[in-house]
Amino acid sequence: MPVDVIEMSIIDLQDLMSSGAASSEDIVESYLEKIDNVDDGGPCINSIIEINPDALSIAHKLDKEREASGPRSLLHGIPIVLKDNIDTGDNMSTTAGSLALTGHKSSSDAVLVTKLRNLGAVILAKANLSEWANFRSTKPISGWSSKGGRTLNPYVLDRSPRGSSAGSAVAVAANLCAAAIGTETDGSIMCPSSSTCTVGIKPTVGLVSQTGIIPISHSQDTAGPIARTVSDAAIMLGAISEREHLGDLSSKENDDVCAFYTGNLKLDGLEGVRLGIVRSPYDFGAWVNEIFEDAIANMAYLGASIVDPVEVHNVDDLLHNEMEVLLYEFKAGINKYLKNHNDPVGMSCLSDIISYNEENSSEVMKYFGQELFVMANEKGGLDSKIYLEAKQENIRLAGEEGLKVALHKYNLDALVVPTGGLPWVVDVLNGDSSSGHSCRPAAVSGYPSISVPAGLVGGLPVGISFIGHSYGESKLINLAFAYEQSTKVRRLPEFLSEVSM
Repeated sequence: MPVDVIEMSIIDLQDLMSSGAASSEDIVESYLEKIDNVDDGGPCINSIIEINPDALSIAHKLDKEREASGPRSLLHGIPIVLKDNIDTGDNMSTTAGSLALTGHKSSSDAVLVTKLRNLGAVILAKANLSEWANFRSTKPISGWSSKGGRTLNPYVLDRSPRGSSAGSAVAVAANLCAAAIGTETDGSIMCPSSSTCTVGIKPTVGLVSQTGIIPISHSQDTAGPIARTVSDAAIMLGAISEREHLGDLSSKENDDVCAFYTGNLKLDGLEGVRLGIVRSPYDFGAWVNEIFEDAIANMAYLGASIVDPVEVHNVDDLLHNEMEVLLYEFKAGINKYLKNHNDPVGMSCLSDIISYNEENSSEVMKYFGQELFVMANEKGGLDSKIYLEAKQENIRLAGEEGLKVALHKYNLDALVVPTGGLPWVVDVLNGDSSSGHSCRPAAVSGYPSISVPAGLVGGLPVGISFIGHSYGESKLINLAFAYEQSTKVRRLPEFLSEVSM
């Protein structure tokens, strides 16, 4: 039975199944039909890299279980998409979008995937991404991978969806799944969420297990949810979080985990809070600035105390040390991952990947190279003095003397900043002409952030970010929810061929 899944929330879908109006199998079938019509046909936005061949049978079994004993949790029977750098121990591959890993199938689920399955979620598909999570070239094309091709922005098709979790964000924006999981090292959840009118949460590093995710940096990597609403993103975050960070939930029901961050959501969640407005050095142009000013006025109207401006120190000093840390940690992390996944694909270390790319350059490197791979491969081990000093400097500049100072100096509940500039016109010959983003301080320090839709310019979405204290996700989600509910900016994509003013 076809189900109208357009803009259906997780709770909406759960209500359909609980009432008997639809089954999980019906809902999965409806999303698969939309993927066939929208992702592979119609505008062909190309957000899905692989369908789970067992999705319908899994949904059928979960329907039978619901009939016999009721739902396991709020996610029982809910179709979820995973970024294709997240391991699944099933019939789907995990490739990071690279032809070098074609056919690579993990023998086990990533820890976060096990959590989702235990809660009854249906893993519907893997999402396309910027190849190797945008850590291959100094001049990449966001949303493009040699295995999956190029993901389009469903709002304006010639504009970048940004990366690297492009496919995850686009699939959610175009209603091809209930929600998705992306990953971020520096902007890879926040930026595509901002560019696709979706909600993205970049958790505190450590809240979600990194085990079973193709790595870039153990200092900065984290998986996180992308959804159409703050509430859905919060449900997903509770589901994938490590329980030791959610209080004593060991003896409670599964729904307590899913509802951990949604239990106290309030429409007046901005009343009485202190918000610091970060402007410099984040000037993303007149159109974004206008939307940001409207957002500030709205938050003040809703009762927030606005501290404007607040300076975050050391922003311009982070890039060099961050790149040093990423290069060292990528080499160590990817070599470890490949060694532990030495399957018939035959890629056992970073050198093997580099060689494969060179030998297959006409397909793999027809648009951009692998400069970052080569630079990383030349680095030493994690006992290197250069690495250790750069890592320590990162912690000092971004955290202790950066976000921590900004938050504590004015006794702030959160910082507020535009997530980034407008998505740019895609240029496959010259690579990304990035309009910039504000994600680096939170990424380098490991602090949490959440991007929420704030407006549209000529059909292009713009997001604002709330950045908070380490493990302060509950507060950020409450602030974001109150803002979202008062503004209701989210709009369906129109698949415009160009910007329409």
